[in-house]
Amino acid sequence: MNVEQIRVWLDQYGPYGELLFFILIIVFAVIVQFIVQKITLKIAGKLIRRTKVKFDDYILHSKVFERISLLVPVFIVYNTRFIFTEWTGLFDKMFGILAALIIAGSLTRLLTGFSNYYVTLEIARTRPIKGYVQIVNLFIYLVAFIFIIAVVTGESPWELLAGLGALTAVLLLIFRDTILSFVASVQIASNDLVHVGDWIEMSKYGADGDVIDIALHTIKVQNWDKTITVIPTYKVIEESFKNWRGMTAAGGRRIKRAIFVDINSISFCSDEMLDKFEKIKLITEYVRGKRKELRAENVNSADDQEIVNRRRMTNVGTFRIYVEKYIKTHPRVHKEMTCMVRQLAPGPQGLPLEIYLFTNSVEWTVYESIQADIFDHILSVVPEFGLKVYQQPSGQDMSRIQFNPASK
Repeated sequence: MNVEQIRVWLDQYGPYGELLFFILIIVFAVIVQFIVQKITLKIAGKLIRRTKVKFDDYILHSKVFERISLLVPVFIVYNTRFIFTEWTGLFDKMFGILAALIIAGSLTRLLTGFSNYYVTLEIARTRPIKGYVQIVNLFIYLVAFIFIIAVVTGESPWELLAGLGALTAVLLLIFRDTILSFVASVQIASNDLVHVGDWIEMSKYGADGDVIDIALHTIKVQNWDKTITVIPTYKVIEESFKNWRGMTAAGGRRIKRAIFVDINSISFCSDEMLDKFEKIKLITEYVRGKRKELRAENVNSADDQEIVNRRRMTNVGTFRIYVEKYIKTHPRVHKEMTCMVRQLAPGPQGLPLEIYLFTNSVEWTVYESIQADIFDHILSVVPEFGLKVYQQPSGQDMSRIQFNPASK
């Protein structure tokens, strides 16, 4: 049956003939589409899953084949346009619009599948491409939009592109964030500023946690309280932020904390104190060597009763050496990084002794445990050196003070 015979058959049923035939064509196209998706694509999917290559699995999961298969019913309906002579122009425009949308959608799904596969690679941690994929997807839809306008208006796509030059200022305003984000993405990638998995701090946006996603417009940070902070990508370039990647790469996490010694408890060491200190294994050699050194220097002033005229060891100085020996021999302290104990300027809270070291683990829970163990020991051993840790008086301390009226 040729086209003329179909036309004669349709004319017998008047205006309802074309409508009935068009409905039959739509039904036929839907059936063919169902067969393609449920049978052909299922067979193709099983064959793809059996391959050892993982890339095609991600392409399959992106549903790019389902999107391309939509062209089948569109082509079926389009090839019947010669039967509906009065609708030929409408058929051409509808085919152009649908084909542009389907092809654009298929290409973006293909790129999304590739991006999902790329994320599984090790290089994706240092060279994310999600932002670039989103730019290409945006460009594909922009081209499809221009083509659709050209089909509807009947103008050449090149003439429409030339007309966009006059709208440059408007386009820059509309796509301002996109342009800024794209430039920022290039700078982030080229300067190796942020990776997925990095711990960053950006106090202005309340971000303090791991980067879980880097996209064109946003960077997602999962904070330690499991909340999600979304930062505009270009703000990472505009604002300052702290990246803890260097700490993770070095394999050591810093402890920098001071204990405050009550200045009233600081004194010279007596012979009894020094005899006691010599029994402490970590500083036995230090105390013996120091006592020998001081005896040699104080020979000429042995009969001098003034303490200030002779060199003496102090309990706070000996304690500082003990703490330094203790942290340097601690099994969880990083031996290749800075490790020291230093005095800071005295203040209203006493004399600060700052412990500065790096743990050999960067894991948060392990780090906190190491830090607690070190300071548990240091705070407990302070009284052994005749020292006291400064603490502001509490309400209970104030209640112990007895008021004596006779003292007025």
